[in-house]
Amino acid sequence: MAEKASGGGQSPQGQPPRGSHGPGGRHGFQKPKDLKSTIAKLMRYLAPYKAVLVLVAFLLVGSSLCTVGGSYLLKPLINDYILPGDFAGLARMLAVMGVIYAVGAACSYGYARIMVQVAQNAVTRIRQDMFSKMQKLPLSYFDAHTHGELMSRYTNDIETVSEALNNSFGSLISSSLNFTFTIIAMLLLNPVLTLVTFGMLFVMLSVVRVIGGRSRRYFSGQQKALGELNGYIEEMTGGQKVIKVFHHEEAAKAGFYEKNEAYRAAATRAQIFAGIMMPAMGNLSYVNYALTCCVGALLAIRSGDLGGLGAFLLYSRQVSQPITQVSQQVNTILSAVAGAERVFEMMDAEPETDTGAVTLTRVDENGRLDDNGAWAWKKSDGALIPLRGDVRFKNVTFGYVPGKTVLHDVSLYAKPGEKIAFVGSTGAGKTTITSLINRFYDIQDGAITYDGIDVRDIAKESLRRSLGVVLQDTHLFTGTVRENIRYGRPTASDGEVCAAAKLAGADTFIRRLPQGYDTELSGDGGSLSQGERQLLNIARAACADPPVLILDEATSSIDTRTEKLIEQGMDALMTGRTVFVIAHRLSTVRTAKAIIVLEHGEIIERGSHEELLAARGRYYRLYTGQAELD
Repeated sequence: MAEKASGGGQSPQGQPPRGSHGPGGRHGFQKPKDLKSTIAKLMRYLAPYKAVLVLVAFLLVGSSLCTVGGSYLLKPLINDYILPGDFAGLARMLAVMGVIYAVGAACSYGYARIMVQVAQNAVTRIRQDMFSKMQKLPLSYFDAHTHGELMSRYTNDIETVSEALNNSFGSLISSSLNFTFTIIAMLLLNPVLTLVTFGMLFVMLSVVRVIGGRSRRYFSGQQKALGELNGYIEEMTGGQKVIKVFHHEEAAKAGFYEKNEAYRAAATRAQIFAGIMMPAMGNLSYVNYALTCCVGALLAIRSGDLGGLGAFLLYSRQVSQPITQVSQQVNTILSAVAGAERVFEMMDAEPETDTGAVTLTRVDENGRLDDNGAWAWKKSDGALIPLRGDVRFKNVTFGYVPGKTVLHDVSLYAKPGEKIAFVGSTGAGKTTITSLINRFYDIQDGAITYDGIDVRDIAKESLRRSLGVVLQDTHLFTGTVRENIRYGRPTASDGEVCAAAKLAGADTFIRRLPQGYDTELSGDGGSLSQGERQLLNIARAACADPPVLILDEATSSIDTRTEKLIEQGMDALMTGRTVFVIAHRLSTVRTAKAIIVLEHGEIIERGSHEELLAARGRYYRLYTGQAELD
């Protein structure tokens, strides 16, 4: 995409297109690429609960043993008590069976309760680690991933992991134990009938493999289609104003119908195969039961072991249930592992590197730390360099992606206290320059110095603390007006918040709000006008009191009358600071010490307003209307 024309919401020039990964992009939700590695990472989140998980294992074994053992007692129940007519013994045996089944139920309840707590604690930690890691990722990561896609990892993917930890993994282990113990009991009861059952189990497993494989493939397609639908909805929701302005409702609906239909088709295919699993397994289990009855009846006539046949028939009904349960959990578990893989993919992303050792501090005239003192850079050897706001670019070359240069050998300087303005067409490199000052991206060649220090040697936190940025795109957080202004400096007093608002020209309209500074804002300040939101944005920067200020089309959303009202405040805010201004409205840059005209990533003119007019070059043609900014 081209660089944003005026600091607004487009990706910088040359960056990879957004949404190239994940559910919001074209690859979507896929089968896990590295099953073992992902499960190992999940296990690390379960590691703190090892002792509890050991208890869960015992409860699972106990539950399975009670389930299988209770059924095994059917043999002596029939042979020793029902056939001989021993009613007293029958009552005792029934009581024993009741106790066994009650213990099994208690074990099942216990492990289910424990797993819910363990799962929620683990998922909470995963979500916390995700959010912490997100704060450390470079802007380039967010340029390559849509907001909808990232939100999908917090919602869809985390929820599938939670569901698997809550139910699916426990059910899978329980079903496997039930199957194993049932087979052992069947072998003890009647090896011949067990071979008959094995033959039918082979058929059942073959059906599970075929249907399960198709189902997994279609569920992957369903999740991919869901991600694309979610991403489209997120994009259309955020762009409602643009859609209505350009009468694009029908086209938006057509796009939604297309993606919604793709999701319907994918979901239908997935659910069809998921839905036929149970009937198929049920019918095969009936066939197995009938076959076992026929062969078992012949064997029972010869041996007289009617109780053994009754117990075996019960097991023959039960043996298919674990297979059915496993097949039901397979999609959930694979979806959970794939979701976890996408979560860990984000958590394993390369964080924003910071090798800077120079920090920002405040010192008094004697060089001692003083919260009310002057700003200074503190080097690793303890040396102090006063912060003056001298910013210089020396032969800087930069591109967002290899092979596509955005800035070509750019050299410029801003002396302390100077106001420097950037003018140029969309994609000329204006916003890129200010992003490089912040070290949102690192240059490929050349150097950027700040008071004679290479910005790469300054700790990013300190570097950005020294810079105040007012963007064209405003963002207000849920909370009061006061809290939004204080966001620039959390330690600011109420008096300092009010002073910052007055400086930005926002105090008058704030006091007209229902609760003044305590008015609650939500929905990105949707109840305020665009101009009022921008005034709060400027007030936030004023509250931060930065030594260097960057105004990226800061007044573009403010009408001419409002702009004149805050002009005095802005001048006061800029006094004594180095200021970089990006503007399309040329009337806002006339007072700049130097105006730099950029085109195609190169500086083609530099000078004051009067000097550039006298030169009768690109700036002159723009200012007089003989040319227009693209």
